[in-house]
Amino acid sequence: MRRRQGEQAGWSLVELVMVIGVSLVVAGIAMAALAPLGATARALGAARYLSAVLQRERIEAVRTGRTCGLRFDDDGSAIGFTRVADGNGNGVRSAEIADGTDPMRGARVRLADAFSGVGFAIVDNVPSIDGGAGLAEGADPIRLGSSILAFAPTGSATSGTLYLASADRRQFAVRILGATGRVRIYEFERATGRWVTR
Repeated sequence: MRRRQGEQAGWSLVELVMVIGVSLVVAGIAMAALAPLGATARALGAARYLSAVLQRERIEAVRTGRTCGLRFDDDGSAIGFTRVADGNGNGVRSAEIADGTDPMRGARVRLADAFSGVGFAIVDNVPSIDGGAGLAEGADPIRLGSSILAFAPTGSATSGTLYLASADRRQFAVRILGATGRVRIYEFERATGRWVTR
């Protein structure tokens, strides 16, 4: 824009308001487009966090020579877990956790507290990652055979799968291989109908 002689160079108030308005519209569109990516990233982050917690429990069991693991429970608002350890050499048992023989190590953890919108859940009808019958929406997402996931001092573990879901209904699974105690993360791809490694 050409200025008349004697005018100072700069923005007029109208020009400034227009630039700010256009910037806000573009930012709003970008945020709306990126919102689903945020939900998926939080769910993948929660799966990786859970995998790290499980690996730490395995290392703790081998290091200390006693069974360590996680106890899962549903308090009515969400499924959470508590780290536990064998206190008397006979493995981790629910009755002994209740009477204090097998100590709880730390506070109860809910995934949604650190990863907004993420929780243990099956949000769609998906095939079982283990190759069995399909899993219905709302089915139990803790597939261990009991409420305790234990790692032995030998490094082996309870076999099973923990299913997680994001706020945008993306389905993830953390699978524990019993003989080796190894942990794997998977995501269900709706387009292909398959579980893929993450």
